[in-house]
Amino acid sequence: MTGLKKRRTFGELLMSSDAAISVLVVLLGFLCGTILILSVSRNPLNMYKALVQVLTGYNIDRGRWYVRYVGEWLAQSMPFILCGLSMAFAARVGLFNIGGEGQYVVGLTVAQIFALLGPQVSFLHWFLALVLAMVGGACWGGIVGWLKARFEVSEVVATIMLNYIALYVSRILIMALPGTNTYKTADYPTTALLSSPFLQKITAGSTLNLGIIFVVIAVIVYWLIIEKTRLGFGLRATGFNKEAARYGGIPVVKSIVLSMAIAGAFAGLAGGIVALGSFKYGRVLAGNDGYGFTGIAVALVGNNTAGGNLLAGLLFGMLSSAQPLMESNGIPKEITFIIQGLVVIFVAIRAGFRMIVNLLSKSKAAKEGK
Repeated sequence: MTGLKKRRTFGELLMSSDAAISVLVVLLGFLCGTILILSVSRNPLNMYKALVQVLTGYNIDRGRWYVRYVGEWLAQSMPFILCGLSMAFAARVGLFNIGGEGQYVVGLTVAQIFALLGPQVSFLHWFLALVLAMVGGACWGGIVGWLKARFEVSEVVATIMLNYIALYVSRILIMALPGTNTYKTADYPTTALLSSPFLQKITAGSTLNLGIIFVVIAVIVYWLIIEKTRLGFGLRATGFNKEAARYGGIPVVKSIVLSMAIAGAFAGLAGGIVALGSFKYGRVLAGNDGYGFTGIAVALVGNNTAGGNLLAGLLFGMLSSAQPLMESNGIPKEITFIIQGLVVIFVAIRAGFRMIVNLLSKSKAAKEGK
């Protein structure tokens, strides 16, 4: 009876835990990726060697440490985490923010313009650029929230349209800056860069920059707002049931607008960090970077929680950073995209996994009860 009780407890825990389901679907994604690699007559161990090197910096074949890869992994993960928070914050209020990419582009554009035209004062220059990037993203997201709250305009349709508007307005504004050609601006002044000599030193010259500090702060702020404040309670209540929240005295219209504005601020910050941390010049975007769209997957895998988004963003950053190493080891880089897609698909059908676990648990209980 004790053994049976433990098995039932484990099954119930697995069924009720979104975290457990997320871990399960990630493992299934890697399993499918391994099978695909075997199907094209490649060695899947080379994929895992690349992932180990990204996570630890240790090259198994050469027996040497390359800490730079760890820095690049963290740097690559930053926009994924922030855009995941953007999607997750809106989702907690019952909204589907598919416009993280547009909010990211607005933040990136504002940061680039201020980096080139703002006052060249150490610290103040890049700090104000990031603040303005957040404001730009918040305004872009707030437009969607206002349209949704005031006129019941679908946030999905509105954000998709605003993604295109953001991209083309960005191209127009950046190309109007002095010294800009068809793909890049003049170089930023050094006061606008997020580069940190200390972080570069400890990561052997990687692109890890001061943006990592703001990512950590953003995760903490997300958790505090959603889980520990009266504002967060009102936002979550609006997400559960708008009419019940309105009956309870919660300003639903304000909650919707505010949630989309805060979501946009997270994505805008991601744009600012990429603009000033990954490049030494502004870019004329030919297309979307894709961080905002991948942020949707990050939020789904992270279950819209602060800690979950942090881990999911690190996962997607790891896969992205491992692509060059995998290619050098004969593994097609497309495998990482396939794994990402499979993980999202498995997350989307997590209800099916719960049903399977439930049936297996009942079947075992019935056999042992005989």
